[in-house]
Amino acid sequence: IFIYQFHRSYEEKVHAHLKELVLKHQHEIETYLNQHLSLIRFLANTFSEEQLAQDQFLAELLAELHSGYGHEFADLGFVDAQGKQVAYAGPFRLERALYAGAEWFEQSRGRETFISDVFLGLRGLPHFIVTVRKSSPSGDFILRATVDFNAFSRLVENIRVGETGFAYILNSKGEFQTQYMPGSDDRTVFMPKHHMEISHDSVVVRTEEDDEGREHITVSVPLKDGEWRLVYQQNSADAYQMLRRTRVLTVSILVIGGILIVTTVLFLSRRMAARVARADHEKEEVDRQMVEAGRLATIGELAAGIAHEINNPVAIMVEEAGWIEDLLDDGEMEHEAQVQNVSEFRRALEQIRIQGQRCKEITHKLLHFARRTDSTAQGIEIDKLMGQILSLVEQRAKYSKVNIVAQLHGQLPLVLGSPSELQQVVLNLVNNAIDAMGRDGGLIVASTGLRENENENKVFMQVSDNGQGIPEANLPHIFDPFFTTKPVGKGTGLGLSICYGIVTRMGGEIEVQSRVGEGTVFTVLLPVSEEARMIEAGQQYAEQHYGEGV
Repeated sequence: IFIYQFHRSYEEKVHAHLKELVLKHQHEIETYLNQHLSLIRFLANTFSEEQLAQDQFLAELLAELHSGYGHEFADLGFVDAQGKQVAYAGPFRLERALYAGAEWFEQSRGRETFISDVFLGLRGLPHFIVTVRKSSPSGDFILRATVDFNAFSRLVENIRVGETGFAYILNSKGEFQTQYMPGSDDRTVFMPKHHMEISHDSVVVRTEEDDEGREHITVSVPLKDGEWRLVYQQNSADAYQMLRRTRVLTVSILVIGGILIVTTVLFLSRRMAARVARADHEKEEVDRQMVEAGRLATIGELAAGIAHEINNPVAIMVEEAGWIEDLLDDGEMEHEAQVQNVSEFRRALEQIRIQGQRCKEITHKLLHFARRTDSTAQGIEIDKLMGQILSLVEQRAKYSKVNIVAQLHGQLPLVLGSPSELQQVVLNLVNNAIDAMGRDGGLIVASTGLRENENENKVFMQVSDNGQGIPEANLPHIFDPFFTTKPVGKGTGLGLSICYGIVTRMGGEIEVQSRVGEGTVFTVLLPVSEEARMIEAGQQYAEQHYGEGV
């Protein structure tokens, strides 16, 4: 926009300058012609017909003109009404020349004063004539003078601007009235169009192309009452040279500025990208810490039920060990009695082994859940994972009078993800369902299945309860961090937020449906990936050929 506006402004300035220049020289040329015409009129009005008809007298007048005005007047002549030159003064042998039938003579007969076009005439050199017609008792006569063509041409040639600017004069036929000598290919005459059709008092500025496609500026003004036109011509590239330099400078500044801007943007974007990458890394670390914190909170909730469940087999083991000790402390037993107590020893030891194995399994499950989260993606059996989590919360559900019903599909394809993270999702959902029950307990249904559609098959895990439900106003916020409806000290508000983050990273989604007083249903949808199918096929092949558990 800046370049365009500057171009328009500069173009108007150049045109205005050229107009002023051409109008100034128009005035000078008109003054030159009128001055020479006035001198001849003065001579015709001052001297009598008898005086002007003498060669010697005309020679004296011509000498006076040369003395005062230089050799701008080439000669003088006195012509009668029939076109015969009665008297002549000048360097050419034109005495008694007959001009009857000459174009300039015929045109001058009907005018008081006349300035002819440039022509060769009898002398064979380019010139033009100024004439004054006078009436006398013997008839009309014409006093004529030839104006030096070279002097007139130099006056026009003084109009020069730049390297290619020059001027010339054309008549109504498009013929040159001044000498033109092109100095180079850039100063070739370009004939302007329609200049002679313009009114006498107008200045015409045009931009036109020549046959070679070069653009020229032409400025023309009328001369000699519109019979001539002064034409100034200049190559557009020369006229707008400063504009071109300014445009190059402006474009250079824009390009350099653009390069600097792009360089700065690249530098800053890389710095910002590095900062964003660090921020993402820090966010991932915070998310990981939040997941671990959620796991620790869940472990704390499980501690009471796990401790009670371990106490039962441990009490049985202690009781059986005490019974063995009592048998051994009965004193010296007979050989037969010792044989009879062997079966009791075996029974007690078997019970100790069974209960110890039970404790081992309970602690193994707890440690497996409590170990640090492993985010490495692998194939996950959803049914197996759901069964493990339900066995962990079984004791807590009994204390809360909650009955858990498992409805597992049994033949679901593998999903790709982190088993420990997905365990945490299921455990949070089941614990929230238990917390949603009142003192009278309730029912929780944990189910798995396959949701099939045209675009993609998805495995789902669903935890539904018949508890208090979630108010509709709270549903849009349940996955927000630190949002909780539990009493102060009962919850952190991180559980569902962590679940949402885990499921989203696995490419899944969580759906929730709830009504106050009827219960809540959480559904976790996970995509079945080709990689997980390949893992499943590999596991089946390995178990088939190398044994179960490989």
